[in-house]
Amino acid sequence: MKDLSDLDKKIIRALQGDFPLVEEPYKALAEQVGISEEEFLERVRILSEKKCIRKMGAVLRHREVGFSANVLCAWEVPEARLEQVALAMSAHPAVSHCYDRTTAPGWPYNLYTMIHARSRQECEQIADMLGKANGIGNRAMLYSKKEWKKTSMKYFCE
Repeated sequence: MKDLSDLDKKIIRALQGDFPLVEEPYKALAEQVGISEEEFLERVRILSEKKCIRKMGAVLRHREVGFSANVLCAWEVPEARLEQVALAMSAHPAVSHCYDRTTAPGWPYNLYTMIHARSRQECEQIADMLGKANGIGNRAMLYSKKEWKKTSMKYFCE
């Protein structure tokens, strides 16, 4: 990160804000930064290759579009099958996040999926289907009670 120029930091700041809903969004972002669209895209490509930018994506406010139930489902997956199961579960459209975590005494769960649905019953059905499809039976369902914060990290803000 110490090799980032002031221009790179401006580009990163522009990318982490609201994405312009216009015909040429990158052109609008480039103008905001004060460079051409071509230079903007080239610098984004370089920042991505250097792993300064890992991902870009939309933040869906799932409750506002009808997905009023969500559950963090913790699964106990044999270590030898962890990658295979994680790839399969993360491919399901109702799963927005999929992580492996370290287990702890009394807590054998090592794979976590965030499942979004229209009801708790639908969350249960999706989890049942994921478990059966992957031969995983032991899980813990941790339902959200209240959303306290939904923002992305912000870098290089004054």
